[in-house]
Amino acid sequence: MADPMKIRANAANGVTEVKVLMAHPMETGIRKDAAGAVVPAHYITDVTVKHGERVVLQCLWGQSVSQNPYLAFKFKGGAKGDTVSVSWQDNLGESRTDQVTVA
Repeated sequence: MADPMKIRANAANGVTEVKVLMAHPMETGIRKDAAGAVVPAHYITDVTVKHGERVVLQCLWGQSVSQNPYLAFKFKGGAKGDTVSVSWQDNLGESRTDQVTVA
């Protein structure tokens, strides 16, 4: 399984700010290695962020997203002590879900 994500969530004045760093190679499928062989495509396709059970962000990604993607956004609602979970799935069927408590 992939390395854990680094997630931070802070609430202030009714707005929660979330920052996520995802460890993933994000290979496009067109790069070649030193021997000239094509490196197979391996990239995140779906990202979902939930505040409790409510989906606050859902993304569809493709090959053009950089290695170890960084995602930052804000949503209305959330309070200190709430849980925010981030899930992703890639084109090879691998997935990861991590969560953090809002500070």
